[in-house]
Amino acid sequence: MPLDKNVDTFSLQRRKQGGGTAPLATWGARNETDPLTDVLLGSPAHLFHRATSSLSRKHLREAPCNIQVAQAQHAELVDAYRHFNVKVHMPAPEPELTMQVYTRDSSCMTPYGAFITAMSQWWRRGENYAAIRMYEKLGIPIYDMVTAGTFEGGDFNVIEEGCVLIGCGEARTNEAGARQVASWFEAEGWEVRLAFIDEYYVHIDLMVVPIADKLTAVCLDCTEPAIVDWLKAKGHEIIDVPFPHTMALGCNLMSLGNDRVIAPSSSTVLIEKLRARGFEVAAVDTAEISKTGGGIHCMAQALRRAA
Repeated sequence: MPLDKNVDTFSLQRRKQGGGTAPLATWGARNETDPLTDVLLGSPAHLFHRATSSLSRKHLREAPCNIQVAQAQHAELVDAYRHFNVKVHMPAPEPELTMQVYTRDSSCMTPYGAFITAMSQWWRRGENYAAIRMYEKLGIPIYDMVTAGTFEGGDFNVIEEGCVLIGCGEARTNEAGARQVASWFEAEGWEVRLAFIDEYYVHIDLMVVPIADKLTAVCLDCTEPAIVDWLKAKGHEIIDVPFPHTMALGCNLMSLGNDRVIAPSSSTVLIEKLRARGFEVAAVDTAEISKTGGGIHCMAQALRRAA
């Protein structure tokens, strides 16, 4: 019986060597700003506050995360997606995966399928296997798997269709992993830019996150001027997010497409600017979750965006 080309078939390596991989028929995302229809969210059922970064270490020392409050905040985040008619897919929580709530990092969605990353910290490596099982369950093919070094999904920043900004801070994503992923997408004809960031910032999506077509949230205080100039040369308008807000994950929003976003309620400057432009903003309090090291963008992996 011939395969139906309109149906995606699960496989563990779909990438065509040398480029030319065909886009998926059903799943996938060409960018981070088209209308979001399906999202992968992780459960905070077994969330545990670890010293995953200098920021989470500071919170752990001064005011550790109240897990019950964090779980309640996550429930509000799930409700926000459902309010916008986004279908939420959530893998079964596993006691060993204490940071599974941050689904951005264990895989990255592309037009060609999801690729599986290689996590830096030992307590997170099992998340990659859980991601593979979830993609198999949903019938989403795996584009490929990072094998050359470490790579985390918060460093895969699709600026616009066919153009990706890859963060490399060495502590989480290292240069070997970054260059392997870059080589895949360069072979597919994408423009790829590597951003070598200080490990203090953990991932590039702490500093730069697309909001809509040619509109990007950027912390100008901590983003390399050459990256800002590159974005502007591509016609992107920049909305500056103040550094103190960025440290509270205020730049870490999720675009839903059609001028709708979910943003942390603490990011008041960004929210005010977006609403002034006519955006519908769901402001969700994620301050307690963010003590453990991530924000709204970190907690979501797009599975499908409508073209």
